[in-house]
Amino acid sequence: MTDPRLADVSVFPDPIYKETVLRPLFDGAKNHHVAGFRAIDRAHLVMLAETGILDAEQARGIAQALESIENEVNPSALVYTGEVEDFFFLTEKELKERVGPDLGGRLHTARSRNDIDHTLFKLGLRERLNLLIDKALKLHAALIAAAEREKTTLIVAYTHGQPAQPTTFGHYLSAIIEFVRRDIERLFDAYRIVDLSPMGAAAITTSGFPIDRARVAELLGFSEPLQNSYSCIAGVDYITATYSAIGLMFLHLGRPIQDFQVWTSFEVGQIYVPNSLVQISSIMPQKRNPVPIEHLRHLASQTFGRAQSMLTVMHNTPFTDMNDSEGETQAMGYGAFDSANRVLDLLAALVAQVKINPLRVRANISRSCITITELADSLVRREGLSFREGHEIAAAVARAVVAMDGDLVSDGYAPFSDAFGKAVGRQSTLDEAAFAEIVSPEYFVAVRTRYGGPAPAPLNAAITGYRQDASRFAEQHQIILRRQADAARMLNERFGAVKGNA
Repeated sequence: MTDPRLADVSVFPDPIYKETVLRPLFDGAKNHHVAGFRAIDRAHLVMLAETGILDAEQARGIAQALESIENEVNPSALVYTGEVEDFFFLTEKELKERVGPDLGGRLHTARSRNDIDHTLFKLGLRERLNLLIDKALKLHAALIAAAEREKTTLIVAYTHGQPAQPTTFGHYLSAIIEFVRRDIERLFDAYRIVDLSPMGAAAITTSGFPIDRARVAELLGFSEPLQNSYSCIAGVDYITATYSAIGLMFLHLGRPIQDFQVWTSFEVGQIYVPNSLVQISSIMPQKRNPVPIEHLRHLASQTFGRAQSMLTVMHNTPFTDMNDSEGETQAMGYGAFDSANRVLDLLAALVAQVKINPLRVRANISRSCITITELADSLVRREGLSFREGHEIAAAVARAVVAMDGDLVSDGYAPFSDAFGKAVGRQSTLDEAAFAEIVSPEYFVAVRTRYGGPAPAPLNAAITGYRQDASRFAEQHQIILRRQADAARMLNERFGAVKGNA
């Protein structure tokens, strides 16, 4: 039998492999990761020079060649030919052509495509997370401003799709603020994992050269190196943490978006969307279509789906460096950021402009008897009844008012007096004015003064806390951005010194 290796005269790359794998990977790198490649080359070179692994003359020659490549090679104009395997080897080829194969090959001392790749992907995620967090903070601020503006604006709150109790729009928006706050915290938690540098892990086990991993991390703007070198090339939790946080945020945002869709319906009419966010029908002149809400809904779902796809790709993969987590998968995930940013921008604009229709809210409160819970509660407090007794009396009143298609405030006292007398055997101490006050939506909200309730005191306290959260988040993000900006300046200065500018 003949060893097939001896008879193999094929030449890499196979044409099909070139078109189905190598070309898409090359195009993805030139579209998404060129700036990252260049920053990594510069930072690694500076570290090699500072540690003495390269002498000053060697480092200067490589630095000058890297700069000439940056000035002369336009990545967007490159067409993949198969002459080199990928974008990394293209840069190395250009470098060797300028300084010779010996010096050109020295830049790769103590590093591998493994640690380079994961550093590239973290740089790409870091940039996108910075933008996403910024937009999430703007939505958070828009929600807080709207909650402040609408803190006394009555709405109907629903459970199981049916009118349940009155509250205020500010109280409802505050509920959104609280989960958005938690979602922002999850984004920052994911960011902390992304913000650990893999450079210096090399292929798996670091290197016998006296490299300074912390210095490269500093020059690239990372908070610090990721400690275990095997984890640097095998741990994909920076991917799963990022897309889990994104997926949860947009799963959560989809729920109030769905509420807004229902609330703008003709039958409910609780929310009014201004003309600037309404499209008209091409054939029915009476229609006002608040289609931005529909776009919010499907874009939030697309974002969630794209994030979930990233987790699915990571599922059941080996704990090692592997292509599953690399170029094309990373590019697929960037679509989640694109749709996420659109949702955050549009939702912030919508929240800032929508208004509650008070006439429709009043009408819906009147015909649904949703203040009746407070009648039962008040009977406990004012008449000394058990809650169950109060509940049964209140239920009888609601049935009577609904049957007459009446209004609880103006038509409910007579049924109340009758139901109370039958149940308790005496007249209520509540007169008609007291009854009308108790079943009004304003009173319903005003007496709910407990922590987290819609009454002015707890809601004002909550909004104060939300503003403190917003300030804390903004400062936390600014610290990160300042560190990265300082690192970029430092890298530019140190690279210039190595090149011979200073």
